[in-house]
Amino acid sequence: MHRQLKNLRHVISPLDLTVEELDQMMDLAEDMEANPEKYAHVCDGMKLAALFYEPSTRTRLSFESAMLNLGGQVIGFHSSDSSSATKGESVADTIRVLSCFADIAAMRHPKEGAAYVASINSEIPVINGGDGGHQHPTQTLADLCTIRKYKGRLNNLTVGICGDLKFGRTVHSLISALVRYTGVRFVLISPEELQLPSYVKENVLNANNIEYVEKIRLEEALPELDILYMTRVQKERFFNEEDYIRMKDFYILDKEKMKLAKEDMYVLHPLPRVNEISVEVDKDPRAAYFKQVYWGMYMRMALIFTLLELEVE
Repeated sequence: MHRQLKNLRHVISPLDLTVEELDQMMDLAEDMEANPEKYAHVCDGMKLAALFYEPSTRTRLSFESAMLNLGGQVIGFHSSDSSSATKGESVADTIRVLSCFADIAAMRHPKEGAAYVASINSEIPVINGGDGGHQHPTQTLADLCTIRKYKGRLNNLTVGICGDLKFGRTVHSLISALVRYTGVRFVLISPEELQLPSYVKENVLNANNIEYVEKIRLEEALPELDILYMTRVQKERFFNEEDYIRMKDFYILDKEKMKLAKEDMYVLHPLPRVNEISVEVDKDPRAAYFKQVYWGMYMRMALIFTLLELEVE
């Protein structure tokens, strides 16, 4: 039998966690990094089901590492080809089955809303590991934790988001989370074809009276930014090869462009990168994207710990 929880909770969107919970989770992640032995056995005898219907390196291995670091085990699949989805099994049925074996599930799916469908049919907590172009809440946890580590705060920041703002689920999730902090302003940098969808502008930015500007040129935006969040133009979200080829090299951050930025402007990227950040930027002390992966693992540990209502002695 899996663990009996007082409150069965799922994290499908960053908004499923309050600002207070996010702050507590970031504190917990820092404690987990500082005192790994304290948390090394809290998940003894427990299993995480990793249900990855879509390819993933960082998110899947980060979840697996997080559960192993807590003393738990991992079961699951890493592509829909190796699951009963190929036989036509529904997401609802898959999660019902997994609820018999596992204590918590992490799920990535190409269809928007799939994680929500899983959550309403599940007897165990479900964490959305990315659903289509919709949400990616655990990447947002990694993003917030990294910004806080480098800048010491999550309020009063000018955040530039560059690249594919139309299809980027990490972008939509991050904006939804950051608007809850005071004094955050956005500079949205993209070609016209990949601008932030109007529903995000209306329902998230305008609805919360958040200041934002849209720009096409990265060089123009760089001097005013505290954080630059770069994203790749995602081939898998395009309907035709021509549009992708035309867009993929629209923004490339290199050493020269970094000279335009403040000395304490940090660069984040949800990864994988293709060529939108030149490898020469990796040596710049303002390059924070690999630390982002590092903190992402600790934030997933903190999330698993929280949803499973665990305690340390």
